[in-house]
This record gives sequence, structure tokens and C-alpha cells, in this order.
Amino acid sequence: MRAIAKTAALLLTANLLSGETSSADYQQNPFSLVYNGAITGNENGEVNIRSVRYVLNRISIAANVYTPPEFDTSKSYPAIVVAHPNGGVKEQVAGLYAQRLAEQGYITIVADAAYQGESGGEPRNVDKPANRIDDIHGMAGFISRFGGVDPERIGLLGICGGGGYALKAAQTDKRFQSIATLSMFNTGRVRRNGYMDSALDTVQQRLVSASDARQREALTGEVTYIGDTRLSEEQIAALPFELYRQGFEYYWDTHAHPNSTFRYTESSLLSLMNFDTTTNMALLDQPLLMVAGSEADSLYMTKEAYALATGTESKAMHLIDGATHIETYWQPDYVDEAMFKFTAFFADTLG
Repeated sequence: MRAIAKTAALLLTANLLSGETSSADYQQNPFSLVYNGAITGNENGEVNIRSVRYVLNRISIAANVYTPPEFDTSKSYPAIVVAHPNGGVKEQVAGLYAQRLAEQGYITIVADAAYQGESGGEPRNVDKPANRIDDIHGMAGFISRFGGVDPERIGLLGICGGGGYALKAAQTDKRFQSIATLSMFNTGRVRRNGYMDSALDTVQQRLVSASDARQREALTGEVTYIGDTRLSEEQIAALPFELYRQGFEYYWDTHAHPNSTFRYTESSLLSLMNFDTTTNMALLDQPLLMVAGSEADSLYMTKEAYALATGTESKAMHLIDGATHIETYWQPDYVDEAMFKFTAFFADTLG
């Protein structure tokens, strides 16, 4: 209990120092944004946000488009597609980086994944790699038609699981002139092998369970979910990995949003466990920047993907000293450092 109290005290202190606020703030923001420094209203001459909808594969997709200061549709701007983390929504860390990039002169878009957040799709919280990858293709298609966007200058930023899907999308989608990732997470590998390869001995058992779940859906329509359980503070503190401990704090407490959830359909594992971000990495020939925390226990995934990106002549990896995976989502100094690298990278690759 002493360790739990210490963790809570440190988190509260960090929040107060950084200006972070409670999860209830989504109700106070007109766009339900939950990150520090979020836009509270559209003003002339400033970064503005527009809520948009478009149809992808007969599903209504909800997205936010951020436009830069002094935006003028008669001018030509580069654009950046931002892909959100697993379980995340557009109002959290993806929105933060989309807004910060818009401040640098880019038109940015971040959309809720199909079947998730405000986007349509039934059953809810289907989480299949093919869908997430097509979401990224779809964002590129929509933003290419947005007034003021130069369709020849589109970049891609993927965060956490969105980073893994961004790498996969960019392997074949050459509309993306450059690709950056933040705290990249190889969802397929983790769903298959467990985090840090901790569940190798249960792969077949979990596949049988997922197959049974798919059969129940086919025969009865009943949908089985994973990740639906609420954990106590004691249970969170006892989790073996820092990413999960800090992730619960971020998604359930400091940056909680009602559309954000860890749950996904168990039948999705039939696709997730057969997926790996790092297959065909040599197809990615665009400039690549991968940013991660030096203390992130997920760093092994960034390093593996980076090593396999042999098809590009321009790649760089930057480690934020002292940062963990989740801290790159919100800690002001770490966000500033990541943004410094992204700003220079996209300026060089998108003009």
C-alpha cells in the first residue's frame, strides 16, 4: 500500500506541475479533448479544429482536422495523418500531436478507428489489423481532398499501436512521403506472444478460445470481449510491466475519455495473432523517423522494426532520455523533445 500511495502522490505532483487536469475535463472542453493545452474554441489566426465525417468501406468515420494559424484555403499546405494508439481515441495523445504539428504549419487529421470511438461499425470494438491499416489509407484519401492540402506532400505519424499500423500502411501506400512513429507498438506480436514475449506457452490455447468466440458469433450472434475488466489500484500496481501500469493511469485517470477502452472482440485475435508489423519492412522506402523513450519497456519493438527497415536510404531513431512509453504521450518536456524531432523531420521531407 505504501508503494501505491507513493505512486499516486508522484502522479498527482507531476499532473499539478505540468498543468494536467482530471479526466472529467473532457466534459468541459467543447471538443471533448483531454490533453494539456487543448483547443477550447476556434479563433481567427490560430490553430482551429473541425469535426468531420466521411464514409470508408460503408462505415461512418469520425475525425478531427486541425488547420494551422492564418489558414487560407487558397494556399497550399503539407498534411500529416496521425494514427492513434490501441484503445485510444482522437481526443487523447493523437490529438495532442496533431494540434502541435498544426502549430508548425501542417494540416493534420486524426480519426477514430472503424468500430471504435465515435466512428461507426458493428459489433463495437472489433480490432483487426486490416481495418486499422485501411483507416490510415482512408485518412490519406480524405485529407487529400481537403481544401488547401497539397496531395503530393502527405506525411504519416503513428503512435503506439498506430505506429505499428503506420509502418505497415506505408509499406505499400506511397502517397505518404515520410513516416514517423512514437513509442511504436507491434500489436500482432504482443497479442500473439504476450508483452515482452511473456505468453509464448499459451499461444495455441488462446487461438482455440478465439476460434470458439468466432463460432459463437456465427451461431448465436453473441460477442465475447477481452480487456473489459476494471482493475483496482492494488491490481494495477501489481501488474508486471510499466507500460500497463502507466497505461491504466493514463487511460483510466489522467486522460480518460468515455470513448476510449481497452476492450476488443476476442474473435479479433484470429487476425491479430496472424499479424506482424515487421513483415515486409523492406518495402518501406520512404524517409523514416522512429522516436521512443529510452526507459520504455516497449523499446524492443521500435529497435526490431528499425533494424528491418532496410529499404529506405534515410532513417533515424531518436531515444528520449529517461522517458517511458506512456510518458511520451503527455509529459511536457518529453512531448517537446519529440516535437522538436518531428518538426525537423517533416520540414526536411515534406517541405
